[in-house]
Amino acid sequence: MAVVLAACAGGGGQRPAVDGLPAPVATLPVPPAPVVIAGDSPATLPGWDQEDHLAAFRAYVTGCGVARDAPARVQCSRARDLDRTSVTPSMARAFFETGFSLVAAETADGRPGLLTSYFAPEYPARRRAEGAFDTPVRPAPAGWQRGWTGPERASIEASAAPDAVAWMRAEDLFFMQIQGSAYLTFEDGTKARASYAADNGRPFVGIARPMEAQGLLPRNGTSGEAIRRWLVANRGERARAVTALNPRYIYFALAADDGGHPAGAAGVPLTARRGIAIDPASWTYGDLVWIQADGGNLPGARGSYSGLVMALDTGSAIRGPVRADLYMGRGDAAGEEAGSVRHPLRMWRLVPRG
Repeated sequence: MAVVLAACAGGGGQRPAVDGLPAPVATLPVPPAPVVIAGDSPATLPGWDQEDHLAAFRAYVTGCGVARDAPARVQCSRARDLDRTSVTPSMARAFFETGFSLVAAETADGRPGLLTSYFAPEYPARRRAEGAFDTPVRPAPAGWQRGWTGPERASIEASAAPDAVAWMRAEDLFFMQIQGSAYLTFEDGTKARASYAADNGRPFVGIARPMEAQGLLPRNGTSGEAIRRWLVANRGERARAVTALNPRYIYFALAADDGGHPAGAAGVPLTARRGIAIDPASWTYGDLVWIQADGGNLPGARGSYSGLVMALDTGSAIRGPVRADLYMGRGDAAGEEAGSVRHPLRMWRLVPRG
């Protein structure tokens, strides 16, 4: 959870992005850069033979419609025509190899960037205030527009909420605002998807370092789970005083849970392990990207992540040309894995041929 918080919280589109919790490790190993010649076929990529090309093709068909340049539209149309047939893995592989060439993404110093991960959590909720479920989920303020600056978190939380769309435990709502979206289960068993609707225009401030500085949590003991435990143990005025250190506030809209996944900032549903949040200054929604991330050293981390992903989301702390936040899926298992992802990263853009 520490890395999930460090990878998501700000407020671009459907999911905000970075808490600023201290990294659980001081340094990351630097793997050697794979030798790939710009302009080559994707077939030259490291690990290309082990890719599930059909799964990547399905994800591409889902997300490619957000791309706007002419060559990207050509390849998207080509993919959708192909999707009307019985696509085989070899057909999917040939689609990518013939339709795209490679351009490597580079950091200023040539070193690897960073891969982190996020997920869609699931929380219990109530239709009305009840017991510990005393914190309202507020809809977007009437007339809200991006760029509006509203009251800080403490003032908002002190105000009445006659239009609340749900009620949650305070610590769950706080974490949902960091993550940017979640799935809610109500007392009658019905489920809903809570997605970003607006924000108060205030900067995001992580609470981990202030909690450490105030002696509320021990040094190097400011994981997301440690923060949650403290908030639960100190529900009420003490917990509110701590969460108020972050003036940013996120408003939500509820929709029926269709059993799928939340939409990213590009407006299309994310596919688990196939969608990434990127820096829109370096990438464009709908870009097809190859990631190669080796050498993660957090407890329980997988050795590597590689494969084709779509740039469909963003976040306020996802910055730079070799920086990505991989959407892992929804629920506890996805969250557990997402919390172990902090890997040195190489990225390639698959440029569509016109």
